[in-house]
Amino acid sequence: MKVLKGQDILALGFMTFALFVGAGNIIFPPIVGLQSGPYVWLAALGFLVTAVGLPVITVVALAKVGGGMDALSSPIGKVAGGLLAAAAYLAVGPLFATPRTATVSFEVGVAPLTGESPTALFIYSLVYFAVVLAVSMYPGKLLDTVGRFLAPLKIIALAALGIAAFMLPAGTMGVAQPEYVAAPFSQGFINGYLTMDTLGALVFGIVIVNAIRSRGVDSPQLITHYAIIAGLIAGVGLALVYISLFRLGAGSHEIAAGASNGAAVLHAYVQHTFGSLGSGFLAVLIALACLVTAVGLTCACAEYFSQVLPLSYRMLVVLLAGFSLVVSNLGLTKLIAFSIPVLTAIYPPCIVLVALSFCGNLWNSQTRIMAPVMAVSLLFGVIDALKGANLAGWLPESLAHLPLSEQGLAWLVPSVAMLAVAVVLDRMLGKPREAVA
Repeated sequence: MKVLKGQDILALGFMTFALFVGAGNIIFPPIVGLQSGPYVWLAALGFLVTAVGLPVITVVALAKVGGGMDALSSPIGKVAGGLLAAAAYLAVGPLFATPRTATVSFEVGVAPLTGESPTALFIYSLVYFAVVLAVSMYPGKLLDTVGRFLAPLKIIALAALGIAAFMLPAGTMGVAQPEYVAAPFSQGFINGYLTMDTLGALVFGIVIVNAIRSRGVDSPQLITHYAIIAGLIAGVGLALVYISLFRLGAGSHEIAAGASNGAAVLHAYVQHTFGSLGSGFLAVLIALACLVTAVGLTCACAEYFSQVLPLSYRMLVVLLAGFSLVVSNLGLTKLIAFSIPVLTAIYPPCIVLVALSFCGNLWNSQTRIMAPVMAVSLLFGVIDALKGANLAGWLPESLAHLPLSEQGLAWLVPSVAMLAVAVVLDRMLGKPREAVA
């Protein structure tokens, strides 16, 4: 039986970690650290629950079913599962997340050096997606290209930034903003939710499993075992990165007091700490972070759609990279404006899917539980999405002030209530009858 060597397991963990850490993950913690002031560690705890805990649990859930989202969603039926999978893959793939990796890395790392002209963005994105295309063409070598080369470079850069955050603080903590004084844990929880890493985990699951299989491992038990280890390594790495970036943001009050986003905080800190080399260092860090994530997303999307469309993997890689190139040139502001409502709508049913996948043995029929709870979470996720798109005027007054709606979590209470009802009905109906041949 083929098993992985220790160095292969470590490379797999590094690859999984590198796939998750995009520019968004690097930008969110510093602004939370800056705004939460003395309450930074309570906010960090909430952030770690949703930005580390949920993605790692998702990787484990996918590993248990072989890596594919279609297997995970089988209890809700082939059509509904296929639609949910396609929506998730498209949202975190060519429609939003993959193009955004290019625009974020350009605006944070390159635009300060070149200016924010459309020509500069086009040239950068052209080179960027050419590299993404070249690496994604050979998914069997992903463990070598990402796990052994790109990921260690990324980890070294992040480690340097993290060590500097603790050893070379820019100043003292400032005063916390009112929302962090009132509910620091809740605010951190919400910001971690907005990283969308659980959706990313649903997409990356098949990439991780295929990387294990590329080393000749075919035992389902071993594949699950190695995927869980990779998820845990990635989780520890993510936690360390986030903690250091929270510390960086918390100590940057004196140099970035008026910053409105984490990119401005990072830029101010790096310039302050590393001087004239700061902009170049930040550009390399962000570019590496985004590039690895873009490769993982492109591979995962091409792998999925090659199974449901009459197109080859390589043809899909070309199409996905080309489409992402075009969309990325819309600019970061428009991309974020388009993406937030869509992601807000599809994220809740994905969270429900992952959470309930661990509880299948507790009830008589998974379908009776999953289908109604996911439907309710999607319905109220759409309500959150309409509010996020400033279309709340379309909603009845009774839906405008739902519990937790201000935090973007209006779906949570109705979903729990639907779960309770579904469990009672499942107990009353008993085991489903076997179909007669």
